[in-house]
Amino acid sequence: MHVLVVNSSGRTALSVSRQLVAELVTELVAQQPASRITYRDVAAGLPFVDEVMISGLYIAPDEQTAEQRQALRLSDQLVAEVQAADVLVIGVPIYNFSIPAALKAWIDQIVRAGLTFAFLESGYAGLLHGKKVYLVVASGAVEVGSSLDFATPYLQGLLAFIGLTDVEVISAAQLSLLGEQPIGAAREAIRQVHSVA
Repeated sequence: MHVLVVNSSGRTALSVSRQLVAELVTELVAQQPASRITYRDVAAGLPFVDEVMISGLYIAPDEQTAEQRQALRLSDQLVAEVQAADVLVIGVPIYNFSIPAALKAWIDQIVRAGLTFAFLESGYAGLLHGKKVYLVVASGAVEVGSSLDFATPYLQGLLAFIGLTDVEVISAAQLSLLGEQPIGAAREAIRQVHSVA
């Protein structure tokens, strides 16, 4: 099993989402010790989509300029990481009711026509299938699944768009209001996880 771990919290040692992501990965590896893990810390910084990248997205690779190929190189690598993974573990702190800008930057790099989704006469089709996704969501005040949670439904919709529909949410929500109780509930959910065969 190949696991891609994506962390997006701007915090490190004090990050609840990072802590729970690490515990989930430990659980998955305990179930399948031969697992390979790829770590991607998007909070360390990713470039935003710019004009050079956009201009290179819609032409054949052999027609791209050297500048366009360079602009797409990291995006190609990030897409390859997602394609190679059997399981994605995505750490999602809720910032201002939504996802961190760093995670949005990653999304903008991996949602690629012809690689992760296709244009069809009838609409669109996701090209990534047979992968399990865990969204490990942490929030200070927002209740996950409430009308103020724009992060979780956005990610579920976006992942479905590229073909990833087997998505499980593990949340530690409203930490500022409820203290340690949500962390305990998230840990119990992690203990119930069954790894992908």
